[in-house]
Amino acid sequence: MRDILDVIKNVESIYSTNSSLSTLKDFERVLDEMNMYVYKNWQDGELAEGPIVDRHWIKASFMWPHEKMPDPMAAKRLLDYGCKVRYEKTHLIEPRKINSPDDFRPGTRKGKLDRLPVWLVEITMPKKLVTEIFNGYMTKMKEGMGIGNGRADAAPAQPADQAAVAAPAVPVGGAPNAAPAA
Repeated sequence: MRDILDVIKNVESIYSTNSSLSTLKDFERVLDEMNMYVYKNWQDGELAEGPIVDRHWIKASFMWPHEKMPDPMAAKRLLDYGCKVRYEKTHLIEPRKINSPDDFRPGTRKGKLDRLPVWLVEITMPKKLVTEIFNGYMTKMKEGMGIGNGRADAAPAQPADQAAVAAPAVPVGGAPNAAPAA
C-alpha cells in the first residue's frame, strides 16, 4: 500500500538533487530507446519511488490506475536486456476531495482517506545498460552537430596557411606598435 504523501516527498527529493534527476532522465531514456511508450498505457505511468541507485542496479517504481494496467508485452522487451520487472496490484491512499460535510474526517478539517486500486511496476535496470544507451545517445547527438573530436567547444582545425593569415602580426620585439629600441 502506498501513500500519496510518500510519492510527493519522493518527487521533491528528486528535484532537490541534480544527480537523482539526471539518473531518472537516463532511466527514462532507456525506456524510450526500447520503445516502451508505443505499448498501451505506458505513457500514463507516474513515478512512485526511486530512482534507487545500487552498485550495479538502478531501481524505480511507477504506478497506474487499476483500470489502466500497462501492457506486459512491453516489459518483456526489458527482460532481454537483463532488467527485472515486477508487477504488483496494490492501493494508493489519497485524501478525498471535499464536496460535503460528510467528506471530513471526524473531529478534523481534513478529508477522509480513500484507498484507490493501482498497478505498481518496479523496474530494476543494470547500470551498464543505462550507461551504454547514454553513450549511444551522446554519439548520435555529436554526429548530428558535426562534432568529431568529442568537445563541443573545440574550434574546427585550420590549415597552417589559414592560421597564419588569421593571426595578427606581432613584431619580434614584443608588443605591437612598440617603438624600436635606441
